[in-house]
Amino acid sequence: MITIQRAGERYSADNGWLKSNFSFSFADFYDPNNSQFGPLRVLNDDWIAASEGFGMHPHREMEIVTLVLSGLLEHKDSLGNRAATTWGGVQRMSAGTGVFHSEYNISEDEPLELLQMWFIPDKQGVKPSYETTEFDKDNLTDKLVPVASTNAVEGKVAHINQDMSIYLSDLSAGKPLTFTQPAGRKAFLFVLEGEISVKGELTLGRRDAAKLEDVTELILISREGARILLIDLP
Repeated sequence: MITIQRAGERYSADNGWLKSNFSFSFADFYDPNNSQFGPLRVLNDDWIAASEGFGMHPHREMEIVTLVLSGLLEHKDSLGNRAATTWGGVQRMSAGTGVFHSEYNISEDEPLELLQMWFIPDKQGVKPSYETTEFDKDNLTDKLVPVASTNAVEGKVAHINQDMSIYLSDLSAGKPLTFTQPAGRKAFLFVLEGEISVKGELTLGRRDAAKLEDVTELILISREGARILLIDLP
């Protein structure tokens, strides 16, 4: 089964310094039919103005993965961590029993664009932790590159406390990309840039998404090239 969510169907919030699009219920927006997809609870597409951001605030029992699309994001937390991340880097925070953190655009003149994803962990009460990893942004062409997974690789693939993986890929024009997974799994497909066709049957544009259930083989192709995010979920 494939359920499509078009970019224009997502809830949009504009606070001036912060512009957001929510793929699921979040903050003041609540849709009882769209609260999560498997353990994927939040996918927010955020634009943050220069020198703005979120002050210290708490989280508990959630795996939080942040992918910077452009600009420079600074993270600080109550564990003593501090890091700045741009495109090519991933931040992962396991909130566990509780942690405070802040997130700021530390550029004085450039906006920041990021995706923030929250996942329900596979166990409660873990010790809070934080890490930054880097993937080879020049090695995404026509392959699915894991950037966060239960199967972590130190410094390259962030560890997440859930049976899942987040992949990035840059599709070349006209070259198909195939993704396979066992029956009973879910996948969330999100088009970051460009346009793709899925199984030759439907087309997804920029910031469109597809929720896939019991689709064991997925064939993607782009006429002019595209960048995608794919999340394999239990």
